[in-house]
Formats: sequence, C-alpha cells, structure tokens
Amino acid sequence: MKSHEASCHCGKLSLTYTGEITKTSVCHCFECQKRTGSVFGVQTRLDALKTEIKGEAKIYKRTGGGGSEISFHFCPHCGSTLYWTADWAPGAVIATIGAFCDPSLPAPVMQVYGNRKHHWITMPESAVEYFD
Repeated sequence: MKSHEASCHCGKLSLTYTGEITKTSVCHCFECQKRTGSVFGVQTRLDALKTEIKGEAKIYKRTGGGGSEISFHFCPHCGSTLYWTADWAPGAVIATIGAFCDPSLPAPVMQVYGNRKHHWITMPESAVEYFD
C-alpha cells in the first residue's frame, strides 16, 4: 500500500498516511483565507487510523460555521498548519494538500463557501459546489 508524507515548512512536524489519497477539497471561507494567507485552503480527509503523526504541535481551537469545534495543529517552530480535526468528522485527520509537496494528488472534487471565492479564481470542473 502506498504511503504519503507531509510536513510543516521546517520539517519538525510531519505525518505519514498509509493509503491512497482519493479526494481533495477547496474551502473559500474567510477563516481558511486567514489561516493560509492565500485565497482558499486545499485539504484532504484522511483515516486517523492510517495516519502517523510525528513531532510537537500547538493547537488552536475555534468554532466552525456550523457550530462544531475545529482543532488546528500547527508547528510551534515555523507556524505551518499541517492538519486539523473537527467534531463533524470523527475518526478523521484533515491534512493540508500543500504539505505533501506532491503535484500528482487528485484535483478537488468539492468546494465550499463559494460565495466567498475571489472573483478571479477559476476552479476545476471536478470541484462541484457543496454549500455557500
């Protein structure tokens, strides 16, 4: 079975996922824009039982738009968010796609908060709208 490696910018926080990454998504919410410093976040939902995390992480918790708690895990040395967990996704680790440094990963199949998408962004046809 294939494994995928992801890490923060300095490499002191990392994760290994043993399995195929089959789905990615894009979030245009303002919180993801602030978290990434970009115009959206791109992530994948991983099975926590197939995910090994190494290194120290700091956690920032906030309440999401639907009222559930989200815990962002970031490197205390370089500040990169590597993954998060959410009450609405028990048993999952949601990892940032950019941290894998693998351009062969699949294109997004879903996008959320499209009403907050910057007007100049063009999404792939595979990224169907989920909700605004």
